[in-house]
Amino acid sequence: MLKKINIFILWIAVGLIFSSPVAADALDQDFHTWGNVTAQGSFAPLNPDLKRFRYWLEGQGRFGNDASVVSQGIIRPGIGYSVNDKTSVWVGYAWVPTGHPFALAHPYNENRIWQQLLWADNFSFGRLTSRSRFEQRFYDHNTPIPGSNDVNHRFRQLVKLAVPMPFISPNVSFIIQDELFINMTNAHNQGFITQGYDQNRFFTGLAYRFNPMATTEVGYMNLHFNRPHSARPDQMLHILGVNLFLNF
Repeated sequence: MLKKINIFILWIAVGLIFSSPVAADALDQDFHTWGNVTAQGSFAPLNPDLKRFRYWLEGQGRFGNDASVVSQGIIRPGIGYSVNDKTSVWVGYAWVPTGHPFALAHPYNENRIWQQLLWADNFSFGRLTSRSRFEQRFYDHNTPIPGSNDVNHRFRQLVKLAVPMPFISPNVSFIIQDELFINMTNAHNQGFITQGYDQNRFFTGLAYRFNPMATTEVGYMNLHFNRPHSARPDQMLHILGVNLFLNF
């Protein structure tokens, strides 16, 4: 157990380093509001023999330019298999329509095929979750971005800790998490996507469990985009995150 705690602390420290670049005055900064609804469930109600098979339905809306315009959306369905009560494997698709300020000149539609390994367990100090996700990213044929026919392979590692706060309410938890994004390949020939460190998302906030099926999380996310060979500077987003998780 101590080993898992040390790994979590190390990962959060790495995330804070990536999220806190020294030259903050050179960053393009913005305030966003992101909303997310994610539902997971078993196919057991359809057929008891399918009790280990699960579905994932996710929708997101992201508002940028000081939360004044719709900047990005995500529709992300998936199918999973529960290896045991702690571990599951998944595969799915995501459609990501994207506009300003993520898109510099023209809006575009991004497509993603994704695979992930999801693990979670309860400890005396809280619930620890690890999500390892691979993505293959490509764009619609009419996307006006040089090199948009390329496919970018990206790895994402999320580590999350939910600490119960019974002195406030048995339904309240403190959330701290970090997700590191690594591009496995180069894609756009103008340096829009560069191999190596892509971005880091650090989130902290509070969770409230309405019932065994519904939990909401509200908090602050710091997102740092790395753009080493792009015409635009690195970007830091300050995000109000509102999330609803449903488990059926």
